[in-house]
Amino acid sequence: MSTSARTMVLHGHELSYLDRGDGPVVLFIHGILGSQHNWVHLVNRMDDTQRVIVPDLFGHGASAKPMGDYSLSSHAATLRDLLDRLGVDTVTVVGHSLGGGIAMQFYYLFPERVERLVLVASGGLGREVSPLLRAATLPGAEHVLSVVASGWVLGRVESAGRTAARIGWKPGADVGAIWRGFTSLGDKESRKAFLATTRAVVDPGGQTVSAHDHLGDVGPIPVLLVWGSRDRMIPAWHAIKAQESVPGCQVELFEGAGHFPHLDDPDRFADVLARFIATTSPAAG
Repeated sequence: MSTSARTMVLHGHELSYLDRGDGPVVLFIHGILGSQHNWVHLVNRMDDTQRVIVPDLFGHGASAKPMGDYSLSSHAATLRDLLDRLGVDTVTVVGHSLGGGIAMQFYYLFPERVERLVLVASGGLGREVSPLLRAATLPGAEHVLSVVASGWVLGRVESAGRTAARIGWKPGADVGAIWRGFTSLGDKESRKAFLATTRAVVDPGGQTVSAHDHLGDVGPIPVLLVWGSRDRMIPAWHAIKAQESVPGCQVELFEGAGHFPHLDDPDRFADVLARFIATTSPAAG
C-alpha cells in the first residue's frame, strides 16, 4: 500500500484518502474541521495487522469542497462508494465526533458492511453540544467566520500562543486539533463546506440528529464507545446514555482527556482499539 495520500474521483469530485497495510479493514472517519491528520498517527501502529483506510470527507482536508449535500447520509453514501471502488466488502468503522454520527448512519444504511462500530466522542447521541458549533448555525455566521479565519486574526492568535508558550503554556490536544481546523478555513469554499456540514446536524439549540431511534432497529453488533472525561464539545455522559440504546456495548473513559482522546493518549487508544478488534467477533461476514 502507498505511504502517502491518494485521490479518487467520486461523483465528479476528488476525494483524498490513505490506504495502508494488509488484513481486516478499519475505516477511520474524522469530525468537523478534521482530516486524515487526526488519525494518521494510528496508521503505523496498526498497518502490520490491519488494512487502514483514512479518507478526508468531502468539504475537509485535501478533498474537494463542492456545493451540495453534506448530510450524514450523503457522507455515508460517499464512504460506501469509496469502499466499493477499493473492493472492500466489510469494515470495522471508527468515527470521531461528526464522524461518529456518520459511522452510525453508515451502519444504519449498510449494516451488512459493518463488522464493528467504534464511536469516539460521538455526535448523534444527545442534544447537547458546544456553543461554538451552535453559533455556526446562527444568521450572519458566514461573515463572522470570514473575519475569525482571516490571516490577520489567525496570525495575531498564533503570535499570542507563541508568547504564552515561552512562559510555559502547553496547549492540549483539543487546542491543537481545533486550531488546525480553523486554519483550514482561510478560503470561502472551506467555510461554506464547514457551515453546511455543521448545519446538517446542529441548530441553535444543539444537535438535531439522534441515533437512539435507529440503533435498536439494526441487528446486534460489537460497539465500543471512547470518551474523554473533560470533553467540552460533547459531554461524556452521552456514552452512558448510549448504553441504554445499545445494551452490551463497551465504554472506555479517558480520564482527563478532552474531545480528542485518540490524540490525548494515542498509545492507549491504539491498544484499546486493537484489543476490541481482537476480542470481538465480526457482525458481518
